[in-house]
Amino acid sequence: MTRIAYTVTATLPDAEVASEYIRWLQDGHTDAVIAGGAESAAIILLDPEPAEGGAPGGVQVEVRYVFPSRDALNHYLHQYAPALRVDGLKRFGTRPGVVFSRRIGAFVTKPPSAAEA
Repeated sequence: MTRIAYTVTATLPDAEVASEYIRWLQDGHTDAVIAGGAESAAIILLDPEPAEGGAPGGVQVEVRYVFPSRDALNHYLHQYAPALRVDGLKRFGTRPGVVFSRRIGAFVTKPPSAAEA
């Protein structure tokens, strides 16, 4: 079976909001996604990229989940994701400068194990 990467990227207005978001991820959100079917989760603080005009573009935090199959991801998306998204949006979605994006893709090579990360 092909493993699937499910990546959520949050663009946050500043380091303070980013720290709060990372704490929320570590204090149970990523564990809830794993309980919903993911094999692993990695939280990545992305290096800053200047926005248009050279100004800072906010702080980006990426969470990459690995699911054992597309069926497992689809089960998570239908059964668990809606409630978890509501919680995240309630905590962070109404703040100015907060934007979430999601990407899904199939691994071509073996994903790193938790021990390798």
